[in-house]
Amino acid sequence: MHIAKILLLWTMACLPWAAHSQDKPVNHLSHIQSTKVVHVCIWPDYYSITYRNPKTQALTGIDIDLANELGKDLGAAVQFVDSSFAKLIDDLNQDRCDVAMFAIGITPARAEKLRFTQPHLASDIYAVASKTNRRIKEWADIDKPESVVAVAKGTLHEPVMRDTLKAAQLLVLDTPFAREQEVQSGRADVFITDFPYSKRFLANSEWARLVSPPGVYHVTPYAYAIKPGDEAWLARLNGFVAAIKQDGRLKAAAKRHQLDPIVAP
Repeated sequence: MHIAKILLLWTMACLPWAAHSQDKPVNHLSHIQSTKVVHVCIWPDYYSITYRNPKTQALTGIDIDLANELGKDLGAAVQFVDSSFAKLIDDLNQDRCDVAMFAIGITPARAEKLRFTQPHLASDIYAVASKTNRRIKEWADIDKPESVVAVAKGTLHEPVMRDTLKAAQLLVLDTPFAREQEVQSGRADVFITDFPYSKRFLANSEWARLVSPPGVYHVTPYAYAIKPGDEAWLARLNGFVAAIKQDGRLKAAAKRHQLDPIVAP
């Protein structure tokens, strides 16, 4: 996807769509200032972004770090709320959290239901296969008859692969680590992911290998998302994103988690 298209997609996502009107006004910033607590939705299975260690229960990742920075800027404690890409829209619109901070790809479908900040990251799409899989040697081998491609339900990879695959079977899974298990077991040939997840996953999975597209395949900008109808809160979050870009906090957090190649300008 060309940069111009990426910028157009983000612009569309940030417009005050008529469909975004709400039954009653919301003022998250005022509530946060009053309660001194900001509720942040995360996906705790997202390596390098918002990941909960199953042994220690500690949260790590770039958007964990930056959510804590947001809390400092707001003078508020951060309370993390478990979510997922499948539950994202409902969690925000039901006010289970004030903002979703887990590198959310800006897509047309999400832009109809949510508002997005300026992007802070942008990633292409990658595939992960088993080292024992002899049929998938390069990207061109994926979309062939009898190939099975696994994606996580609700992620941006689901519609992208649904639109682009012509011969392979698409397998949509909605339980944690299901796509990885399908590939490791041999029931699927590859699972589709992004730069952050693939990098951390491969470092911890000896059985897996990366299959990269030969060139730019489908770069997607990542941002933070909120419930529509609260322009003051969106403006404050955009101010935060601009600040962390300018003062170096974004680059520092990205470097800590080895994500500096995908930092958005």
